[in-house]
Amino acid sequence: MAELTGPWLGSYWQAKDPTRFEATFVQARNSLSGRIVDDGPLGEAQVHGQVTGRHISFTKTYFNNPSYTTQYTGTVSEDGDHITGQWRQNSRHSGSWEAHRSDNDLSKELRAVLEKNVPELASTKG
Repeated sequence: MAELTGPWLGSYWQAKDPTRFEATFVQARNSLSGRIVDDGPLGEAQVHGQVTGRHISFTKTYFNNPSYTTQYTGTVSEDGDHITGQWRQNSRHSGSWEAHRSDNDLSKELRAVLEKNVPELASTKG
């Protein structure tokens, strides 16, 4: 099963126009939750869904308009770092979407800084 917990960056397309978004997913077994912030007028939304193998499905509900929901389905790449799929609000509003893991992995950045600084600390003690 895919593990989606963490930050993601993506886009969805409506009438050939892309909208960027930032997502933070939290996965517990095959249950998925989190938040998405669209780079558009609708803003932040809550996410609830599930992960089955490499298949993902969730509902996005906007905080500023809870009646405005969007259904997402997608497939996670084999390496677990990319998702592609379709979104749908109703028969007139649907399109494709994609997301990839964000490079904003602060723990990875911290490890890199520590690894870089450890040799300097060791040479000053000797």
